[in-house]
Amino acid sequence: MAHPKSLTLKQLRALAAIVETGSITAAAGTLHVTPPAVSTQLKSLEEGVCAQVLNRGPDGKVSLTPIGRELLGTVQKIETALSQCFARIEAMKAGMAGYVSIGVVSTGKYFAPGLVARMKALLPDVEIGLKVGNREAIVEALARGEVELAIMGRPPQEPPVEAEVLGEHPYIIIAPPDHPLALADDILPEALLEETFLGREQGSGTRILMRRYLDRIGEGRPYRMVEMGTNETIKQAVMAGLGLAVISAHTVVPELEAGRLVMLRMEGLPIIRHWYLVRPAEAKLSATSAAFRDFLMLANGDYLPKVPRPLLVERWEDMPV
Repeated sequence: MAHPKSLTLKQLRALAAIVETGSITAAAGTLHVTPPAVSTQLKSLEEGVCAQVLNRGPDGKVSLTPIGRELLGTVQKIETALSQCFARIEAMKAGMAGYVSIGVVSTGKYFAPGLVARMKALLPDVEIGLKVGNREAIVEALARGEVELAIMGRPPQEPPVEAEVLGEHPYIIIAPPDHPLALADDILPEALLEETFLGREQGSGTRILMRRYLDRIGEGRPYRMVEMGTNETIKQAVMAGLGLAVISAHTVVPELEAGRLVMLRMEGLPIIRHWYLVRPAEAKLSATSAAFRDFLMLANGDYLPKVPRPLLVERWEDMPV
């Protein structure tokens, strides 16, 4: 009884070569083997399918039986699939195809989808997995190997990573346009700390920066903080007059341009941090990941949202974060 596992690629290729060249002897030359070797492959093939696959005419010419035609169609499909497979392998080795997993902190979700779309337009055969989470979640994903590369602010100390600067990442304090401090040019720390601040959840890089900034300007003075889970919730709450927020300027560009939110003008603002591309230390990047990395570095941050500059641009660039 015929069984698919009894067939081999050598047998099928022998059949295809015989049909293409017209004889066993010519097929042997094409396959760089002896005629007896081709005859053996043909005999094994016919034994495997329990049927004759070639008709041999008195003039020495060969023709396919119906079963032979079926087998020839199959080997042609196999050869096509193998050619496509090897072409894809070469593309993967060159970074032109394959899969890359990217982690992005929540603040980066305002530009990361557009970045992925640009990469897909450039390299349509590259599949990009995008994981978005707070800083703590993305650092854990790096440590577990769930993502090969991550876009975030301050690189973690653990796990050990290698980091490259992608561009500036300004943080500002936002308020509703009718807030008493909205038009002030010289806000004192005491006045600022009288306000309620809306902050992200534990594990958020934005929350860490907010606490360190307020602790610095207030020299440890207490202040009120209400925790909220997302930047979107914080933006809506600030617009509703529930408090102020230290937030990435990249998350509020549309609201600033529309006048629904304003940046407070205060010495030391905006706080300029940076976006980093992070990968586990000493990890060898796949060709696809290396292509994504090169794409990011060549873009030189032009995919980042363009933020209106406030009137005061003194910065605490050396503030430890």
